[in-house]
Amino acid sequence: MTERTATVPPVRRWIGFLAMCLGMFMAILDVQVVATSLPTIQSALDIHPDQMSWVQTAYLIAEVVAIPLTGFFTRLLTMRWLFAASLSLFVIASAGCAASDTFGGLVFFRVVQGFSGGTLIPSVFSAVFILFADERQALATTIAGVLAVLAPTIGPVVGGWLTETYSWHWLFLINILPGIVAALVAMRALPREDLDMAELRHLDVLSLILMAASLSALELGLKEAPTSGWTSLYVSGLIGLSVVSGWVFAWRTLGRRMPVVELGNFGDRNFLAGSAMSFILGIGLFGSVYLMPVFLAFVRGHNALEIGMTMLVTGIAQLITAPIAVALEKRMDARLLSALGFALFAVGIGMSAFQDPQTDFDAMFWPQVVRGVAIMFCLLPPTRLALGTLPPERIPDASGLFNLMRNLGGAIGIALIDTIVYTRSGPLGDGIWDRLQAGDADVAAFVGAPLAAIAGHRGAFDADTASMLDPLVQTAATVQALNEAWMVVAVLTAGALLWVPFARKVAVAAG
Repeated sequence: MTERTATVPPVRRWIGFLAMCLGMFMAILDVQVVATSLPTIQSALDIHPDQMSWVQTAYLIAEVVAIPLTGFFTRLLTMRWLFAASLSLFVIASAGCAASDTFGGLVFFRVVQGFSGGTLIPSVFSAVFILFADERQALATTIAGVLAVLAPTIGPVVGGWLTETYSWHWLFLINILPGIVAALVAMRALPREDLDMAELRHLDVLSLILMAASLSALELGLKEAPTSGWTSLYVSGLIGLSVVSGWVFAWRTLGRRMPVVELGNFGDRNFLAGSAMSFILGIGLFGSVYLMPVFLAFVRGHNALEIGMTMLVTGIAQLITAPIAVALEKRMDARLLSALGFALFAVGIGMSAFQDPQTDFDAMFWPQVVRGVAIMFCLLPPTRLALGTLPPERIPDASGLFNLMRNLGGAIGIALIDTIVYTRSGPLGDGIWDRLQAGDADVAAFVGAPLAAIAGHRGAFDADTASMLDPLVQTAATVQALNEAWMVVAVLTAGALLWVPFARKVAVAAG
């Protein structure tokens, strides 16, 4: 906590921080509520199906470019002005999205939304360590963490309800009033500091371009890899551009006295370990939030609202666990809690790797509870490990990198999931056909095929039976591919445990 911040009354600090949390919550929620209602937007604006994904991709690319720049913008504008400016721009872009009547206009405003929203998330997590003394940081981190993870959980409910009750425009209009209120409150409550326009003189424009090129190419490559193939010329070209641009950016940045992004933070052992855990959390968190709607929509045929209601279990378990996480974080070693959290999270993900085509709410309940209980222990202690020992002036840059790692983990995790589903569904379907033709009753039960048509059968099926079985086999193959994806994500999530011993012990917060 800085000297000037310490002079601000604690109540004002909390009010300003809660306003920041509200802005962050809206930025994260916006991604999910729009995702569930893309078909409605596509129909309303007459957008070609091949172009529709750009409504989300444009936002995510702009967001991932903005996140690591949070430190630079904080030094330039101060935390107070950065938050107010970013949220105001986010509100204006939301109004622009709602008013858009063309595909181009909507994508433009989504880029503005993504860039302005991208700075809100790391700003909140850096505010935890700038605004509060050690004994209050656990509670502040928990509030921010609950909202950051709750937003994608309730997103399908909010998006489905708004679209079905009102219109798709309200997916964006809901941001306006809360955004204005949060910006005004933050301007009044957050500490006042002097702007440092001298930062502009030190801005390395070439490094900025290299970083944007590297992150944008990586996001595009990951988006296209599952369908175009990881070895295709387009995807390999994008990945190559990302690697080369990223390498030159890192080389140039590490050699500058005042870099646009302070990569030297990775030289801190605890920050490196915490960031690695953040990356792995992104794989597990984004992966599980992605896999559940895919299963519920394409296998079970549920609509957005029904999917959202099913997924609320995770959010409720998370909310119930949050106070326990705060209490334990004040008393126990952050490394031990991180290990507990990731072990439990991996188990919760692995529990979903045994679904069948009839799996629904009841069978999904306990895996969601386990994941919901684990999430806060995967977020709160690693955040303290990564940021808790850094001096205040390094926290904005470090927070941007820490949050970037989680987003990159999510992007890579989703690309990996899509690759598994695309490449494994076919071979798994062939295997199911072979076992059905061999009269395997267990496979028939899994598929949901009439046992009378399978028991004792040998050889190819007649045309009518094959036609009846085909959709069942396709669905079963998709389920098996999704199960494999769940298991891969579970194993990768468990990999976070390897980083725990690497971190040094952080002093337990008093109070």
